[in-house]
Amino acid sequence: MSLLRILSVFLIAALPVLAPAQARQQRGPMLLAAASLQEALTDAASSWAGKGHPRPVISFAGSSALARQIEAGAPADLFIPADEEWMDHVARKGLIRANSRVSFLSNRLVLVAPTGSNARLAIGRGFPLAGALGNGRLAMADPDNVPAGRYGRAALSSLGVWASVSGKIARAENVRAALALVERKEAPFGIVYATDARASARVRTVGVFPASAHPAITYPIAALRRSTNPDAEAFRRFLVSREGRAIFARHGFAAR
Repeated sequence: MSLLRILSVFLIAALPVLAPAQARQQRGPMLLAAASLQEALTDAASSWAGKGHPRPVISFAGSSALARQIEAGAPADLFIPADEEWMDHVARKGLIRANSRVSFLSNRLVLVAPTGSNARLAIGRGFPLAGALGNGRLAMADPDNVPAGRYGRAALSSLGVWASVSGKIARAENVRAALALVERKEAPFGIVYATDARASARVRTVGVFPASAHPAITYPIAALRRSTNPDAEAFRRFLVSREGRAIFARHGFAAR
């Protein structure tokens, strides 16, 4: 057999082995991120890919659901929940890399109504939310587990309103699901982040909750210990850099 033919046979036989290895090297980092980050993180991923990097893969959901996925062994590289508690939970399990955690974004909490609604409420102590709901329900992320719901319950409790509306809650699996209930006019009001309201043309902001009425809304990011993607740390650094934070700022997030 000629030398050329021998080399051809070798290369053909090697292709099934080389191709998967090359595909693994070209896969972008996998992020598990809070649902409220959809537009901003998608833009950040596009900007990163535009620099010649493999495009990151992002899975959006409620922070509680994502934390449980990490506990169950999800093959992710980075985690960005919408509060410190779920990052603390994952950290206690020994699932994040030391010194990779940074709290880099903040948000505001707002009350929204469908765009066509003429409802008006001034948010303040004892404001008549229960009466404004009538027979309707207040859409919000699950107040027992999801950050947006926890912040919302804390705000309503602080303002002395929670007891009057707690029996009228339409619990959603994450903040975007709560937003969707208001967009579809299935709920007359909802509590979401200011960035969620900004991202939707089908709701309007009725009022902004005082920042003092609930714990500070923060978004930490950390690398997961199981991460093996060579691009993950560089992308994490990009997100918390001045350039990365500017992308989030365009979507209404404030830097921390």
